[in-house]
Amino acid sequence: MQNSFIEQACKPDTEKWETAIKREIPLYGRNNDIRTDFERDYTRLLHSEAYRRLKHKTQVFYAPHNDHICTRMEHVGHVASVASTIAKYLGLNDQLASAIAIGHDIGHAPFGHHGEDCLNSLLKQEEIPNAPKKFWHERNSLFFADYIETLQDPNGIHQPLNLTYAVRDGLICHCGEIDQQGIKPRDKAIDLYSIKRPGIVQPYTWEGCIVKLSDKISFLGRDIEDARAYHILDMTSYRQLREIVGSTLGFERKGAHALRSGKAVNTTVLINDMIVDLCEQSSPENGLCFSEEYFKFIIELKKFCFANIYNHWRLAEFAVYAENIIKTLYRTLMKAQVFVKNGRTSQVLKVYPKLCSTFEEWLIKHSNYRPYSTEKHNFVDKKQILHFNTQQVFDVNDNESYIKCVIEYISGMTDQFAIQVYEEIITF
Repeated sequence: MQNSFIEQACKPDTEKWETAIKREIPLYGRNNDIRTDFERDYTRLLHSEAYRRLKHKTQVFYAPHNDHICTRMEHVGHVASVASTIAKYLGLNDQLASAIAIGHDIGHAPFGHHGEDCLNSLLKQEEIPNAPKKFWHERNSLFFADYIETLQDPNGIHQPLNLTYAVRDGLICHCGEIDQQGIKPRDKAIDLYSIKRPGIVQPYTWEGCIVKLSDKISFLGRDIEDARAYHILDMTSYRQLREIVGSTLGFERKGAHALRSGKAVNTTVLINDMIVDLCEQSSPENGLCFSEEYFKFIIELKKFCFANIYNHWRLAEFAVYAENIIKTLYRTLMKAQVFVKNGRTSQVLKVYPKLCSTFEEWLIKHSNYRPYSTEKHNFVDKKQILHFNTQQVFDVNDNESYIKCVIEYISGMTDQFAIQVYEEIITF
């Protein structure tokens, strides 16, 4: 119901407010700033380089040449729109929901979830059965926000994004892959880096919970539309869609026409109907939930997408190519480790100019690496402002830290850039 959550909104004079707006260090102010804390977080994420690169990162279809196919940036925009709509209607803080949504995927790897799995496999300790994932994009979004992304302050010094606790919490807790009903926020603030698996800890705020569900709402409809544009779906698939609608929603239910005509997939209607159902069914007592009909519909629609889109043979073929790219980049940069330790990165990577220049910039900014010809760089000393035992994020002299450095560098690449530097390596 409209405004039914207004007493639960993250706002001043509520129990969680002071913790929600807390930052690791005070953020510089301006005499003429008219924005709230969460609006500042939104714009800090919007101006970050990690956000800008989302326009060339996979949502479902790798490195698309079709301008009308959804990339990771467009997906993030969909999530922000859905989350803001739901939050406003329910009476929650739409500024907080929008800030979490706009930044929730800044830690995504190139080539989507397959790229994420590739990077995790490079880090995974094979001798530990059922070991938790070491690389997962929700945690990486938090890591990028805390330690990698910087913006210039009024004095021209690069500072970390230094986001509020509520937004940082929303980044690492946004996993929408798990199907849950009655989602409610947890009661206590925790060390966010103590979270070891995606999806097991609920967000600290109702607004963070909304982003989790908005992520699911946003990708389901749009993925089907894009699959249709690439002729991924055949007539059998369209019949399956009709059967899903009929068996869960019924053809006469309001809004069921979004999919019932088979080929005519209406993304906007589908997203709208899921939003409306969620808003009508949710309450502070029962949590954020869909009706049983829509919940079953969403589960069946996800199964359909995995069977007919995400596991399609064309995507599987590109996945082999993407895995080769990521592993080639990793092996190449690991071979350069001994030269990096001596400050001579360019000596070994000079035949790969794009890879060499960007990796050396990354090392200078985020590690204790200093090139043999020392040059001053205007980056703040992270030991002064973050909880680090060392001066920089990565120690190139430590093997485990160097591996992490390489993995994080690759994770920040766009699809196109990863392909370009890969071709530098394999082209003679």
